[in-house]
Amino acid sequence: MSNQYEYDLFVIGAGSGGVRASRIAAGLGARVAVAEDRYMGGTCVNVGCVPKKLYVYASEFRDTYRDAVGFGWDAVEPGFNWRALRDNKKQEILRLNGIYDNLLGNSGVEVINGRARITGPNQVDVDGKTYTTERILIATGGWPYVPEIPGKELVTTSNEVFDLEQFPQRVIVVGGGYIAVEFAGIFNGLGADTKLLYRRDQILRGFDTEVRHFVSQEMQTKGVDIRLKNNIEKVEKQPDGSLLATLVSGDTLEADMVLYATGRIPNIGGLGLETVGVETAESGHILVDDNFQTNVPGIYALGDVTGGMELTPVALAEGMALARHLYAGQPINMDYDNIPTAVFCQPNIATVGLTEELARERYGDIDVYRSTFRALKNTISGSPEKTLMKLLVERSTDKVVGAHMVGPDAGEIIQGVAIALKAGATKAVFDSTIGIHPTAAEEFVTMREPVASA
Repeated sequence: MSNQYEYDLFVIGAGSGGVRASRIAAGLGARVAVAEDRYMGGTCVNVGCVPKKLYVYASEFRDTYRDAVGFGWDAVEPGFNWRALRDNKKQEILRLNGIYDNLLGNSGVEVINGRARITGPNQVDVDGKTYTTERILIATGGWPYVPEIPGKELVTTSNEVFDLEQFPQRVIVVGGGYIAVEFAGIFNGLGADTKLLYRRDQILRGFDTEVRHFVSQEMQTKGVDIRLKNNIEKVEKQPDGSLLATLVSGDTLEADMVLYATGRIPNIGGLGLETVGVETAESGHILVDDNFQTNVPGIYALGDVTGGMELTPVALAEGMALARHLYAGQPINMDYDNIPTAVFCQPNIATVGLTEELARERYGDIDVYRSTFRALKNTISGSPEKTLMKLLVERSTDKVVGAHMVGPDAGEIIQGVAIALKAGATKAVFDSTIGIHPTAAEEFVTMREPVASA
């Protein structure tokens, strides 16, 4: 650390990775500043994981009311108040913004409000004021991508969707990734007529093929109209204020909202990367080495802006690792294997390890264990929803190399399974573990015979 500069570390972006790096660095004695031009906590807290999960909870109550009848409760037709949900969400986010602000302040980190621009290897400008720093960390995350189509200005993205003035009764969601399927489930559950358009032949590219097909079927059973191998050519506003989407097939669809969830791009606009020559990939993601350093010494980047695993816990881990490396001399040993992830669609998906396709490619001889069933809660409720559980085992070592679940609380269950995989558990370990009865989770320790092999 040098007295030559005002700060030892200047962080651009107060999202998960930036806040964690700032706090750890300050705790290790560094003089740290964070610049944020939008909101404390970044995407996850404000327009990502947190509000999304709250809206998922809201969207599940309709089925809960329906299922309760089989358990002896009187049938009711519940009403839904969008503004109440939206405004209660706003208050919760404001509370979390304050927590982030306090965390930084209590750690001795200076918060600077405004868009930062790098103007030199050791210099950052925020709204006309220049700050000098020994090191710069870029943690600006991602931004929703919308393709250039006529009517682009009429569509909605995940940045705006949580704060709509009116609830849309007819919704078109464009995209096939996890954000698209989550929002399709949310609006369908809240009572909107929901269509999901995706240009490829199946949603959730990159997930286990069986999981993809299973989720698609379950979503359609719940009422989401999934239309594959199709896309929007243009969007027009009609005299009554509604939207008319013309598809590449020539068909037209009317909607109150067209939500684009077609991926995210690195949020690097106006950062001044070209001023100091920071290299980026063709996609715009900032290129870094194993220590998160760019090609410019002293300038670092981490989290979604680097194009790695775009998960909040990954950014948190990266931020902690970098701060300890820079100010405690610890080596960075990030391990990206067996990172669990969840998709809060309906039903939920959670997964850790390899897909069946990747497991066969990597290991050749594998055994597949699978269980598909209606959970106990769904028996007398009459709900048709099914659960899928799947284990992938390398035959030569008996090691479990992948675990997948589709069903209620999948994320809660797979988090525990992830610990077992991280510890190198074998199928024999799973088999020798006594299950908790009656639970869905016990299926992971009672699947005895493989349903498929190499």
